[in-house]
Amino acid sequence: MNLTKQVYQYNSFGLNITSEICFPELFVTTFNGCGDVQIGIGNLTELWNKKVTSNSQVFVEKNLVLFKIPNLSIFCIKNSNSIIFSPELGADQDKIRLYLLGTCMGTLLLQKKILCLHGSAVAIDGKAYAFVGDSGAGKSTIAAAFALKNFQLISDDVIAINFDNQDKPLVMPSYPQQKLWEESLICFGMNSINYKPLFERETKYAVPVKNPIIVPIPLAGIIELSAIENESSIRYESLDGLHRVQTLFQHTYRSSFIRRLKLSDWHFRETVKLINRIQMSKLSRPTQQFTVHEMVSIVLKNI
Repeated sequence: MNLTKQVYQYNSFGLNITSEICFPELFVTTFNGCGDVQIGIGNLTELWNKKVTSNSQVFVEKNLVLFKIPNLSIFCIKNSNSIIFSPELGADQDKIRLYLLGTCMGTLLLQKKILCLHGSAVAIDGKAYAFVGDSGAGKSTIAAAFALKNFQLISDDVIAINFDNQDKPLVMPSYPQQKLWEESLICFGMNSINYKPLFERETKYAVPVKNPIIVPIPLAGIIELSAIENESSIRYESLDGLHRVQTLFQHTYRSSFIRRLKLSDWHFRETVKLINRIQMSKLSRPTQQFTVHEMVSIVLKNI
């Protein structure tokens, strides 16, 4: 009997990843050894019952994060190099991969002390520009608009920022896929029938990205997006001083984990180091209109 497990090798966020499951979204690669990150299936029930004694769905301590999605899986991220999941019987694999590449990978990057923002990043003239904002602000939509003008996508959802040996910030490429709402597809003239809907979010679709970035790109600017009701026009303004610190903390990926992972001091130092090396701006738009093409023009003019 052959008991050898299938092993897949990928690269994402600058990390070599070994996985027991297939990720169609990721860049396939080959390397020796087990890599920087291992993703596998295991039985987490005993660990969950030992660590979680209340009705909480999340447990966080230094070097260990557990969370449960009912009727799907328990997930475990530990020691900055391991992601284990324990799926329910019949659990949807597409939805499991969303959590593995989103919350799990973002948490693991935090454990590795790699600063992560929630947003999308594109390459403009050899430099990275990150778009952050609350849900519905239009982060993926503006990145898609740049892609339609032949600018390359670097990352969507999780933006991983590392520093080189001269403390210059670099955005690490993620994987060549975007998540776009159906209304954005319609406004771009794209037919949703050509794309796969995300699980339980049938109006949001996984859109493959052509010609993605595959090497780290220097980060030059961060632009916070904001959708404002009753606003009549687009406004672009610089962010200065304390607003920069507040913006970066607000849009750090899974910022609620920082204190419990005992990373508050590290996060503050990284934030200060970052804001001293980049431009930061805010771009506000009216909610009643599809203004993304005008927003792209304004960004290109101002940067």
